[in-house]
Amino acid sequence: QVQLVESGGGLVQAGDSLRLSCATSGRTLNGYLMAWFRQAPGNEREFVAAIHWSTTITYYADSVKGRFTISRDNAKNTVYLQMNSLKPEDTAVYYCAGRRYYSDSYTSEGIYNYWGQGTQVTVSS
Repeated sequence: QVQLVESGGGLVQAGDSLRLSCATSGRTLNGYLMAWFRQAPGNEREFVAAIHWSTTITYYADSVKGRFTISRDNAKNTVYLQMNSLKPEDTAVYYCAGRRYYSDSYTSEGIYNYWGQGTQVTVSS
């Protein structure tokens, strides 16, 4: 079992930056696929970014490519999402997710077994 706890959300202005953290516990994460999703009010949850723990290969949604960076700290068992040049449309609850093995369907929330409780990010114009 893997527990995920997000932190780092908040209220910022357009153009600002935030770094979200996802602290994990329960086991080592070698081979895991870790991801960030987000859900805005009235919208479905959508894929933001993913990282393969062992290779550190990363994947991004087109809407955040070039602005967001996903990374992981092996010593701290923590996944990060650095968000730069934030826009009002980035406003959402951000969730950390994980699964035991890599999948080509990494944009699909249904393949992830573990989820955090979410952290709110609000970007004002």
